[in-house]
Amino acid sequence: MIQAFKKILHKKGYLFLFIKLTAFLLLAFFFDFLVGGVFHKFYFKQTSGWEYRTKYSIEDTKADILIFGASRAQQQYNPLYFEERLHQTCYNVGRDGEPIFYYYAVLKGILSRHVPKMIILDIENGVFKESESSYDRISILLPFYKTHPEMRSIIDLRSPYEKFKLQSGIYPYNSMLLKIVKGNIKSGEKEKEDINGYLPLLRSLNEPPRTVDLSKPYNLDSNKLACYKAFINECSKANIKLYLVNSPYYFNSIGKDTSMEIAKDIACKNSIDFIDFSKDEFFLKSPHLFDDTVHVNLAGSKIFSNKLIDSIMLKKVAN
Repeated sequence: MIQAFKKILHKKGYLFLFIKLTAFLLLAFFFDFLVGGVFHKFYFKQTSGWEYRTKYSIEDTKADILIFGASRAQQQYNPLYFEERLHQTCYNVGRDGEPIFYYYAVLKGILSRHVPKMIILDIENGVFKESESSYDRISILLPFYKTHPEMRSIIDLRSPYEKFKLQSGIYPYNSMLLKIVKGNIKSGEKEKEDINGYLPLLRSLNEPPRTVDLSKPYNLDSNKLACYKAFINECSKANIKLYLVNSPYYFNSIGKDTSMEIAKDIACKNSIDFIDFSKDEFFLKSPHLFDDTVHVNLAGSKIFSNKLIDSIMLKKVAN
């Protein structure tokens, strides 16, 4: 009798533990759902800052001309000159420090709702270089995973477990809390330096160009190469005029960068215009037009943007 009673208590103990565990999981699920929903709402309500520009690029811009790339796109191509001379609207969707995974995902998001007439993609040295940090930076795109299925294949590259982690409502906004707060506090206020996505640099160099050896070998990332080819293919399928550009550097180079040579070769095979300013003599003799060795400043951006527009207009006439 005593043994039977102990067994009943033992079973009830397991049952009570099971009920407590279930209640905890339900509470955690509800908390995750509730807090994640709040983060989602305020993320997409931002009106300034880095995350706002990413959101605007993917979900809002309807510009005729879009400029893609990392910091050398965002801080060197001034959309106002493209609008003035090409008589089309222009927006700079570049983002500082982002790898080609970001460019391609943003392109996919844009094409799901809008087809621009022209795209300019800035290609930088080492664009296909293997780097673990390139995958870490995909986290910027996590808030778009559930609402933009066309971007999921790129976001899933971050890790084999990403699709499972993203079942959480909070996870996509990890480490973004301060950015979201800042983007909402400035509600209705446009940042002064943001010119259609372009962020000008204001310093000027005053030194001779150094020498950089570009021929040093490095490992290539096959996923980056695949995204570059897919970017070209998406533009071709959508009948978008694509220009690939290597913008100015302020250094004398030795040898050739492996990624750049591959990028040029793929562009040639796909009959895509590749415009190379990386060794432009005018810029190499003009340190005052650079903020640092890889970015032109505000004055340099005006000259570079107009020189690029000249090249585009000449190619249009030739075609």
